Amino acid sequence: MPTPIPKKILARQHEISADCVRLVHAHLADVVAGRATEMLEVRDFADQLHIHSTHLSDTLKLVTGHPPCYFFEARIMEVAREQLLDPARSVAAIAAGLTSDASNFTKFFRRFQGCTPKQYHEQA
Repeated sequence: MPTPIPKKILARQHEISADCVRLVHAHLADVVAGRATEMLEVRDFADQLHIHSTHLSDTLKLVTGHPPCYFFEARIMEVAREQLLDPARSVAAIAAGLTSDASNFTKFFRRFQGCTPKQYHEQA
């Protein structure tokens, strides 16, 4: 029978996971507001949490079942879908606001949404 993980360690793993998700949301809010011009990477979030990026990745995967990029990509998609609902905003402007060019943004969006940003924009 495997040794159970102490509650203190489990609590810390959940704390790390919650803190990382909070940092991702805060960073994307900064990007959308124009306070940040570049997307951070996993190692940047790990640095902010004062842990190694491998430890952050392993902890998130253990606690949530998802890698760090999952939370980042999911939040980017939420922001993109919300902004695409505004008929006054162009796809290129939304992509630029999310620190991407229109071509890469379109590929990214289609991979997760199943349609292009323009198609989503027109359907909304």
